[in-house]
Formats: sequence, structure tokens, C-alpha cells
Amino acid sequence: MEDVLDEVVSSEDLQKFEQVFHEQLHKGNITHKAQFEYAWCLVRSKYPTDIRKGILLLKELFNSHPDGKRDYLFYLAIGNARIKEYNKALHYVKAFLEIEPANQQVLTLERQINKRMEKEGLLGMAVAGGAVLAIGGLVGLGIALASSKK
Repeated sequence: MEDVLDEVVSSEDLQKFEQVFHEQLHKGNITHKAQFEYAWCLVRSKYPTDIRKGILLLKELFNSHPDGKRDYLFYLAIGNARIKEYNKALHYVKAFLEIEPANQQVLTLERQINKRMEKEGLLGMAVAGGAVLAIGGLVGLGIALASSKK
């Protein structure tokens, strides 16, 4: 399975579903389907602002429309993982797995999120370690210079 966290919506699809959503919003009657399809596109956008907007729309659906909870949880997990909110993403994965523990698509998503957390955690530790070495080197250089002026 391709990494769903890397999937990006086409601009044509996003525009199409955005137009439907806004037409219904203007009329004052947004269907759950139109809101979900727009949110589904937004969480797959390459722009974090769009992803956050999609997450808000999905949360609203989750709280108001119980029939689609599985889909909402899945895309809430994807959206949060895409903006590097991994703990929130795993929270939604766990909530989904409580409903359907053997869902392979969600289990795969959980592994992908954990891999990203591990990769970025190790990367973060490497950056922090490099910063500590650089600061240590500067302090050592400062001490050497100060002692040579005596």
C-alpha cells in the first residue's frame, strides 16, 4: 500500500469539492457528503492551513453525524499526521481500532505514523546532539583563547 500520508489531492479535485461546499454554504444547507468530500480533499492538501481546515470540518462531522465516524476518524488521523501532530493522529487511530480492531488499512496507517515519529525523533536527537557539540566546541575555543591571552 502506498503511504497515504504522502498522497496529495489534485488541485482540480480540491477546486471541484470546494465549489460544491461553498455553493451549499451560500444556500445555507450543507450536506454531510459535501462537507466530508471537501474535508477529505483538504486533509490531503500540500498546505498545512488547508489540512487544519479539513481537520476542523471532520471534527464537526464527527460530533454531529454518527454514521460516518469510521471515515472521520481515519481522515482525522491522516490530517493530524500530515501536520506532524502524531500523538493526536495515534489517538484517532486507537479510537478507530476500538471500533474495528482488525482493520488492515488503519493498522498500516498506525505503522506509518510510528515510523515517521521514530524517524523524526532520531532526526531531532541528531540535530540536538550536533547543537550540543557545536556549543561545546565554542566554549572550548573561548576557554583556549582566554587562557592564551594571560
